[in-house]
Amino acid sequence: MSRVIHFEIQAENPERAITFYEVLFGWKFSQWGDQKYWLISTGDKAAPGIDGGLLPRPCGGGPLDGAHVNAFVCTVDVDSVDAKVDLAVKSGAVIALPKMAIPTVGWLAYCKDTEGNIFGMMQMDAGAK
Repeated sequence: MSRVIHFEIQAENPERAITFYEVLFGWKFSQWGDQKYWLISTGDKAAPGIDGGLLPRPCGGGPLDGAHVNAFVCTVDVDSVDAKVDLAVKSGAVIALPKMAIPTVGWLAYCKDTEGNIFGMMQMDAGAK
């Protein structure tokens, strides 16, 4: 079985996207050499999860259907979907799919980041209905 080991976020404006994810999730970014590529540390290496990268979108604009990479939705574990959706919107995101219950699993919401990329946020809660 193959597991996801890395993710990438494409951005029209990398600096804006870096600020967005630093504020929202506390992720750490470090530029990789002299490349226009930033490594993303999403948390403690001992905890479940993966790290990723951020790069300028090759087409120079927003995501385009059928052109270049469009999206691969990642969902981030959060303590409070309500608080994080509020912070995401205050940081420039748009709600793509409002908070909903995933019965016996938790609460899920999708947002579009400042670059038009969709991402999910999940608050684990076995009592969700």
